[in-house]
Amino acid sequence: MNRKFDMVEIARHVVHEAGFMPDMPEGLEDSIPPHDPVDDQVDLRGLPWSSIDNEDSRDLDQIEIAEQLEGGAIRVKIGIADVDALVPKGSPVDRFAHDNTVTLYTGVHIFPMLPEVLSTDRTSLLDERDRLAVITELVVRAAGSMDDTQTKIYPARVRNHAKLVYERIGAWLEDAGEPPRSSTIAAQVQLHDEVAQRLRKRRIEQGALELETIEARPVTKDGEVVDLVVLHKNRARQLVEDLMIAANGATARYLEQRGFSSIRRIVRAPKRWDRIVELAASLGFTLPASPSSGALSDFLAARKAADPDRFQDLSLSVVKLIGPGEYALQRATEPDTGHFGLAVEDYAHSTAPNRRYPDLITQRLLKACAAGRPQPYSDDELIRIAQHCTDRENGARKVERTMRKVAAAIMLSNRIGDTFDAIVTGASDKGVFARLLRPPAEGRVVARERGLDVGDKIRVRLVDTEPTRGFIDFARV
Repeated sequence: MNRKFDMVEIARHVVHEAGFMPDMPEGLEDSIPPHDPVDDQVDLRGLPWSSIDNEDSRDLDQIEIAEQLEGGAIRVKIGIADVDALVPKGSPVDRFAHDNTVTLYTGVHIFPMLPEVLSTDRTSLLDERDRLAVITELVVRAAGSMDDTQTKIYPARVRNHAKLVYERIGAWLEDAGEPPRSSTIAAQVQLHDEVAQRLRKRRIEQGALELETIEARPVTKDGEVVDLVVLHKNRARQLVEDLMIAANGATARYLEQRGFSSIRRIVRAPKRWDRIVELAASLGFTLPASPSSGALSDFLAARKAADPDRFQDLSLSVVKLIGPGEYALQRATEPDTGHFGLAVEDYAHSTAPNRRYPDLITQRLLKACAAGRPQPYSDDELIRIAQHCTDRENGARKVERTMRKVAAAIMLSNRIGDTFDAIVTGASDKGVFARLLRPPAEGRVVARERGLDVGDKIRVRLVDTEPTRGFIDFARV
């Protein structure tokens, strides 16, 4: 029988050790304006807005509507929660958000970037509530390209008329579930899906990578970890992802075309491209010597068609070898660094200001730009913010990875000596790490690890766990 552990207390310790503040300062909420400013917003509350998210999500950042235009184009309006309206630059809440920069999801407890009175209420686009939003208006042509001359940014008052759930909408779009109760909302979601399919097809043609990495979350019962569940992408999750990618690209170009600097989300060409070439060669595919997102996209598509059951393992290896993204200053007059995985040159996070600080910065830049006001941040300020957000994001990944390991270590603590199939996920001076195929738990290979590299399939024996620290040790069999 597993020993009982206080998962929330462990999470608080992990968050603190990573340099985050798990608790907000006392009295922070007192600085929040008591009323929403409603002076210059367009009233769009009567439009059939809807959102798609997890069933238990309360920090809703975006809603959408769409309309068919002549000639096959579709106009999409994406409403993003206007966090800036209630969190002005330099305010006490803004200073706290700047320090943490991100909402931390540990699987057992959420540590929000903003006070919950904002993130799950006043700045959350909850169903049947009047809210403030910043609208990103796009026109998507029949072939999936966007007409940037028609991109508009403006503040509005909105009302989410349907909070939809990924699993239900995904099942319906894949012909295995019931449609939304409202026929108007159902027709809207179908139009959103049509736009998303166009955008996705266009991105893939340009070399965007289609990856399927797994995300394991702990399942607890009576305070004990009983399982690790994996969230799989479905049509609804892809729909939202496609629309948000489009919005993030459009807002980056909107600022650049008007001479504003911005914080871009960039993913550089992989430093370990040679290892990706080796993996492809082991599967009978030849990649060029220099990094090419288009060639890698073709390889991934071929492998997904040839061996869909093992595609997640290959995706995981490629993701690890590409490496994480980062935030960086982008001046309007300088060449773009771009995003290797999405195969785009212009990309700025703008769609989740309730839970990511770079998105709040971008929102302030967009509002100032659209209103004809000066840039609210100097380039030097943006450089410092970008570096800080990158550092904090690395810390957030460490927190979430550690908490997944804590849950896995608790669940596996009575299986010492068992053997498992695994895939190597990391190989560096810090050690060799592997993830079990079932359950999807990751740990360090502490014996016979010499010569292993990312993507290698191995058999391991569980030799030890330390749940409170999230340590799992394997020996290669």
